Amino acid sequence: MESLIVQSRSRGFEIRKKLHSYSGLLKTELPLAAGVCVIAGQVLALGRVPEIQKVVLGFLTGFLISGSEMVSNDYFDFEVDKINHPERPLPSGKALLREVAFLTILFSLGGLLCAGFLGSVSATLAILIWVVGILYNWKFKEAGLLGNIMVSFSVAMTFIFGGVSVGQAASGVVWTFGALAFLFDLSEEIAGGAMDLEGDRIRSVRSLALIKGRSFALRVSVILLACFVTLSFVPYLFGWVGKTYVVLLTVTDLAVSYLAYKLLTSKTTAEARPRIRQLYLTLILFVIVFIVLRVF
Repeated sequence: MESLIVQSRSRGFEIRKKLHSYSGLLKTELPLAAGVCVIAGQVLALGRVPEIQKVVLGFLTGFLISGSEMVSNDYFDFEVDKINHPERPLPSGKALLREVAFLTILFSLGGLLCAGFLGSVSATLAILIWVVGILYNWKFKEAGLLGNIMVSFSVAMTFIFGGVSVGQAASGVVWTFGALAFLFDLSEEIAGGAMDLEGDRIRSVRSLALIKGRSFALRVSVILLACFVTLSFVPYLFGWVGKTYVVLLTVTDLAVSYLAYKLLTSKTTAEARPRIRQLYLTLILFVIVFIVLRVF
């Protein structure tokens, strides 16, 4: 009996360990953010929350398509991650290549199926987002700025997909938020390239940081954040949102400005990398709070 208990505990530990490694592959917060941005696009387009079926299908599409891109990224980055991130599931041996391939297929099919239930236009857009993500992971990461633009396009399209999924593809406020997401993510991608110089040299990635230097890349990143702050007032100026948005936006822009300054003045990668994550979390918190305020 005692032996069975020990074996059961051991199996439970192994399962938890494996699930933890899968979570590391998935980078869970990023697919969750993609799903939230789809819902934000829906709410922005309609001015209210759509029927629950579209909310669930929209969230699942964003989550699963993004998840497939996150997981497949580790598959194609296996050799580079041995240098940049040896602690990640694949290079550390916590996950196997065949497991990564299976999860990529599972998430891809699930996301495209959910998009299909939202209509043919939604399905077509989801396929486009998926193709861009896979192509980036497979071939275009080495393209430097072009690769950064591809990633930022995919992020921006989460808002656009939200609008499309509720039949409001031409909504001006949705496209503005898509543009904001594009600028913000492009800034993060360029700054991220400045953090991964050694691994990028091995893979011959033509990142802005490798071509022009780390300081130049960080300056460009901060300029893009300044463009983000400027554009963020457009929804209010056009009357698409109310004064509550301005209050929330002011707090967000102040946080972004402060973190951008800390990023620009950082001396080491260890000092700069947390700032990129903090910027990302700031934007996601803004989107979540904004959705809540729009709903209630």
